Parts: sequence; structure tokens; C-alpha cells
Amino acid sequence: MGSGGMAMVYRARDMMLERTVAIKILRQDYSRSPEFRDQFRREAQAAANLSHPNIVTVHDFGLQDDRLYIVMEYVPGTDLKAIMRSSGRLDVSDANALMIQACEGIGHAHHMALVHCDVKPQNLLVTPDQRVKVVDFGIARALATISPDEKSDVVWGSPKYFSPEQASGSAPSPASDVYSLGVVFFEMLTGQLPFQAASSEELARLHREVPPPSARILNPLIPPQVEDFLLTVLSKEPSARYRNADQMGLVLTGLTQFSNDTPPLTSLENEYVDESLALHNQDGATTKPAGDRYAPRKSSALIRARTGSKTKNFDWATWILALLMIIAVGGLIPFWLWVYYIIFPPV
Repeated sequence: MGSGGMAMVYRARDMMLERTVAIKILRQDYSRSPEFRDQFRREAQAAANLSHPNIVTVHDFGLQDDRLYIVMEYVPGTDLKAIMRSSGRLDVSDANALMIQACEGIGHAHHMALVHCDVKPQNLLVTPDQRVKVVDFGIARALATISPDEKSDVVWGSPKYFSPEQASGSAPSPASDVYSLGVVFFEMLTGQLPFQAASSEELARLHREVPPPSARILNPLIPPQVEDFLLTVLSKEPSARYRNADQMGLVLTGLTQFSNDTPPLTSLENEYVDESLALHNQDGATTKPAGDRYAPRKSSALIRARTGSKTKNFDWATWILALLMIIAVGGLIPFWLWVYYIIFPPV
């Protein structure tokens, strides 16, 4: 079915249970290395301890003819990278739906105290019914084995997608996976990576030092709140991102619902867009591309505040409960008056 740096993957038939499976076999030239054998074993153990609809299931692990193998759930379909190569950038709604599932899978790994460390579209399989499956925990790290002040000369991960702290050889964390998911999401929405360079060293420098470009310039269909979301997950400092993929997925789910409920701009609001562009551009915001009518970040909130547009429904439940409380408290007044007159009868 495919091959990677360490292993070949075959589609096979489980004759005992009568089901199709995928078998990942360590390459023969790596099978003799104790280091690679231990890494392959750790991948099997890490994935086997994770049970989630968005993570590929590991059925078995073993050694035969001096070759290590992992028997896994067979996932029909293709990986996300192949989908993007064939179709370019994805629709915002489709990208949101796929990314939310990826966050749920990686978030479960974080809940189980495991950092994937190699999140990239090649490791996100997409089935024909649009189900995302996270694969390849080959360099995953257990949180218990990570020291916050550790430093390594060997950088693990994919240079196009790894986080600034991974690029500098520092300790990874769940926030590192959040950054990598952000790079994947940026690529899904724009059709290109936020950072591109001819060498791994230059890519690492860009991840560490250079702010990402504006996603809305590359794709004006991206809502402003989604661009703000991208800037958060692509922050250079891990503490400025979401703590883990679970939190990232929950925020994106809320943004998706908000985008669906927000009405289109009126002509009056569009006038405020142009005014806001001029004001924000004076402060160094990204200049609007020619012929494209959209506001910079944060201008949509300004527009809706000025025009009085509503994006939230009236909270009837709270007001009804408040009214019932007032009635209940008010109903006690006659009772306490009666008690007072019993104790202190009028002369």
C-alpha cells in the first residue's frame, strides 16, 4: 500500500477473523538495528494503548524471520496530503470538519499523556465517508519521559510541520502538536504551507523566528475569526497556543457554529469595512488586496458593534428563571408580614 522511511505497509487478509488488515513491516536494513527495533516497538505500544474512532487501531505486534511487524486496522481511502495535491485548497467547511476530527484523535492521545511529535497530512488518513484516522506514532513521546529543560542535538519530526520548540531541539509538549495541526490547517485552507525553504535548516529558522503570512490574503473566503484562530495555534511561544488538541478542537467547533450563524454583511457594514481598513492599515495591519472587499482582523467585531447587528439569540431561559425567582421572593412578603403580626399583634 505504501512505504515510509522505516517500514513498508501491505494490505492483507486475516484468515482467522476474516477481515482486511494493514501490516506495517520494518525494513530489512533497519531490522538489525536495536535502536530502530525499539522505536518500532514503542510505536506499536503507543498506538495499542489508544482506543478512539479517529486513531487507527493496532491489532497485533510480532517478530517473524527477523522482521518486526504491526498488524493494524485497514483504512480505505487516502492520506490528506494526496487529497490536497489533487484538489488544491479545501472548502472552509470541509477543512473545518476534517481538522476537528484530527484534533479529537490527537486530543485523545494528549489525554492519555502522549505527544505525537510528527503531525502532518501524510499521517492523517481520510476514508471515503470523510472519517479522519491518525496514524504513525513512531516518534511519539510519553509526557512522563519529557523533561521541560531537555535539549537535543537531534531534531525529530518533519521540518515543514514541526513546532518552533522542536526546531530548536527543545522538549515537545501537547502544544507542539497543536502548532503542527495549525500548519496542516493553514495548508488545507490556503493550498500552500506557511513556510517554504530549500533546506531543513532554513525551515527550522522560519518556524522559530518568522510570523506566518496572512491566510486571508491567500484565501479571502476564510472568515476573520478563523484567521485569528490560525494565528493563535501558530504562535511561536507554546504558552500562547491552546494547551492541547482537545481545546483546539473545541474552539474550532465553536468558530464553525459561529460562522454558520453569522449573517452576511449589509451595505452599511461594508462601508464600515472600508473605513476600518484605512484605520487598521495606518497601524501596520495587512493591506487589502486590490479588488477584495474584506476587513482586517478584529474589524468584524467593530462593524457589528457600530451597526448593532446581533449574533447571539435572546436568552429566554435565564430571564424566565429570574422572573420566577422574583415571584417566589415576592410571595414570601405576605407570609413574613403574617408572622410579624402574630409575634407583635397591633394594639
